[in-house]
Amino acid sequence: MKQISEAFETRLTNGAATTCLCWRLERPDGFTVGLTDHDRALTFGGVTYSPGVALSAARFETAGGLRPGRASGDGALIADALTEADLATGLWTRARVHVYRVDWQAPDDRILIWTGFLSEITQRGDQFEAELISLKAELERPVGRLISRRCDAALGDARCGLAGVDGQSCDKRFQTCRDVFSNAENYRGFPHLPGQDFVLSGPAAAGNDGGRR
Repeated sequence: MKQISEAFETRLTNGAATTCLCWRLERPDGFTVGLTDHDRALTFGGVTYSPGVALSAARFETAGGLRPGRASGDGALIADALTEADLATGLWTRARVHVYRVDWQAPDDRILIWTGFLSEITQRGDQFEAELISLKAELERPVGRLISRRCDAALGDARCGLAGVDGQSCDKRFQTCRDVFSNAENYRGFPHLPGQDFVLSGPAAAGNDGGRR
């Protein structure tokens, strides 16, 4: 439940026209930018929110349960904030986003209405359109490695460890890694992983057989 002051709640209930949106964008490298759709700068929480450069036409979708919510918006590229070069190199990919509804007459009166990440950013000339995903989307992100008999390294990358293999291909099997490339020590799969037949087979009928089927 979002906690706000009683006075601010009353103003919101009465349709107060002194509120604006403020966006705090935090890149993965820690660089933070504050933006607002108000016509003058606002400062709260140690961040200054610059006027006239916030995402416009913001649309928020809140999902129930564990399904990720989404948001989107568009705005102009800013020379000292969201530059075309930074967007092109992916510096803002998965930047953390906090969106506040703020009383610009008293910035301490505010409510956090959205928290998520920048996902897809599309550029059209000097404009950009941003897709945002909520924190719930983290629950859908794969964590760790996929356990498989086949190797999950790319031929010639740092995990594979081979050099001078441009133009060659690998079928990711252990036998190929060992016999063709002599690179068994860097194999990034699990060639001795039991197969489905082993897992589904029942216990041996003759009793304890020492682990053999």
